[in-house]
Amino acid sequence: MHRARLLRSTPFRLALSFGLFFIVALLVAGTIAYGLMERELARAIDRSVSDTYSVVASTYSSNDLEDLIAAVDTYSALKSAGDQAFLLLNEQGKRLAGNIRTLQVKPGLSTLAASDLGLSGNDPIRVMVGNVGGNLLFVGQSYRETDAIEHIVLASFLWASGLIVAVAIVGGTLLARRATRRLESIERTMIEVSGGNLACRIPVRGNGDDIDVVSTHMNQALGRLSGLVESMRQVSADIAHDLKTPLNRLRMTIEQALQPQGQTTETVESLLLEAREECDRIDATFGALLRISQIEAGAGKGRFKLLNLRDIMASVAEIYEHVAEDNAQKLELRLQASAPATIHGDRELLTQLFVNLIENAITHCPAGTKMVMALAATEQSYLACISDNGPGIPEEERELVFRRLYRLDKSRTTPGNGLGLSLVKAIADLHSAAITLEDGRPGLQVCLSFPKS
Repeated sequence: MHRARLLRSTPFRLALSFGLFFIVALLVAGTIAYGLMERELARAIDRSVSDTYSVVASTYSSNDLEDLIAAVDTYSALKSAGDQAFLLLNEQGKRLAGNIRTLQVKPGLSTLAASDLGLSGNDPIRVMVGNVGGNLLFVGQSYRETDAIEHIVLASFLWASGLIVAVAIVGGTLLARRATRRLESIERTMIEVSGGNLACRIPVRGNGDDIDVVSTHMNQALGRLSGLVESMRQVSADIAHDLKTPLNRLRMTIEQALQPQGQTTETVESLLLEAREECDRIDATFGALLRISQIEAGAGKGRFKLLNLRDIMASVAEIYEHVAEDNAQKLELRLQASAPATIHGDRELLTQLFVNLIENAITHCPAGTKMVMALAATEQSYLACISDNGPGIPEEERELVFRRLYRLDKSRTTPGNGLGLSLVKAIADLHSAAITLEDGRPGLQVCLSFPKS
């Protein structure tokens, strides 16, 4: 089963395909190279035969055959039989010297069989025939050495092809097994996730290859999915816990209004108005929860466009400056980024983000508190910070305040539903902005890092 799966795997088939392509390319290149080599060897033999012919012919002087005959005899005696051929005939066709039989060959270069020349072996002979002082000179050289070279090259080529085929198969198998193991780890992880284990992650080797890149993105998606599922679980628990009290209050108010004894019209009307206000608060809570869920699902990205973060912060500061003064507090705006802080986002949602942060500071800080909205530019991002010198948030609770319906103990006596910072976190995530809560010493500092557009 495992072997059949390996043979069907994409890496194995790709390895074999590339091996086949390489072999085809090698065959084409080898055929061309072999043809070029064969041609060059033939030219080398022609040059060798022509050079030998010239050397032998140069020994002839006018009306003096002795030196030419001696040269032919010397060359014939030095060379082993079958490798080179020499023959000298006079004008009447009488043999004067040489190691081959007398024959009729046209002047110039030609190829003859060794048997035709009376030599041993089956190798062809390249022959140069010419007239030297009325005498006919034959000089020939065997193809034995060139054939041996060609056979060596051809054998080497065949061995190399076989080795490449073997390497392609073995390498393809090893690569396929390696890739299959990594794909199987992805498969096992997805099976675990589909079975409900959202904490399972795909192993990443850290070598930066394509499988690592895909695995990293899948792990990020699984992390976000795990966070959303956990958030849904937390929301369900928080709704069951935090909405139980207002629903009980609503029920008690309605029951009081339904009491037949001792109820005047004004009392019943007051109780019904109180019940309506409680319904409005419950409705507002569910509306906020729904808005957060829509933002986390990506709603609003279709309205993204280029915005100036300076303008948004300035408009919010202008509105809430007077609200802070009425509450005996002070709001200050510091825009250190001189150029337009251009980001890609939704103006309405970003305005809501800064409004929530300022309203939180105004609501939970005492009179005399100073709040600062600051904007600075870094190399890669714009840093927007809202700080105050109020009571702040304990360090152990700074991450918890982003949970839906979570409220600090000291804030439970103030109006609110514990969704303000949850909405801020959802809007920040939608805009790919990192949000952190830091100690203002004293107070709290909320920093948002928006990537530059």
